[in-house]
Amino acid sequence: MAASMFVGTVRAASGILRPLNILASSTYWNCAKNACLNSALRTIHFRHIQTPVVSAAPGLVTSLRNLTCGHTAAVFNRVAPLAPSILKLPVRTVTYCSTRKGKRKTVKAVIYRFLRLHSGLWLRRKAGYKKKLWKKSTARKKSLREFVFCNKTQSKLLDKMTTSFWKRRNWYADDPYQKYHDRTNLKV
Repeated sequence: MAASMFVGTVRAASGILRPLNILASSTYWNCAKNACLNSALRTIHFRHIQTPVVSAAPGLVTSLRNLTCGHTAAVFNRVAPLAPSILKLPVRTVTYCSTRKGKRKTVKAVIYRFLRLHSGLWLRRKAGYKKKLWKKSTARKKSLREFVFCNKTQSKLLDKMTTSFWKRRNWYADDPYQKYHDRTNLKV
C-alpha cells in the first residue's frame, strides 16, 4: 500500500515538474550557443513585467539571467503561471529618486485623472463616464458625469504618488470648487 501511494505521488509531482524538467534540459543543451535570455524575453508575453529594484527572490532572477536562448522562452511562458507571486509584483510607478536631481517625482496619471482639494480630499469622475455613451440613457449619462470623493485609503495612496507642489493651496478666479476646499461642519 505504501508503494502504491508513493507511485501516485510521484505521478502527480511529475505532471507539475515536467515543464521545469524541459526548461532545465533545454538550458543544458543550449549552453554552447552562449546567447542571452534578453532577446528571448522580449516577446509579447513579458512586456508588462517590470524588474523590481529589490528582488524577492534574487536566486531565481540570477538563474533566469543565466539561461540561454532556444525554446526556453516558450517553456518559460508555460511555467510562469506557476510562480505568480514572484513574477507579477504590484507596481506603483512612483520615481523615488530621479536621475537629474535625485528628487521624488509625481505620477502624471494622478494629476490628469484626479483633483485634490486643499482639505486633503480627492475628487474623481465615475468610471465609464465617457465610454459607450450611445447605449446609455440620458439619466445614466447624467449620473456618470458627477464627481465622487475618493475614500481614505485611496486618498492616502494618491498623496504618496504626488509631491508637495500639487498639495499647495491654489486660488483661481471663479473657482467652482472654492466652497469645497475647506471642510466645515465635518468631524475629522
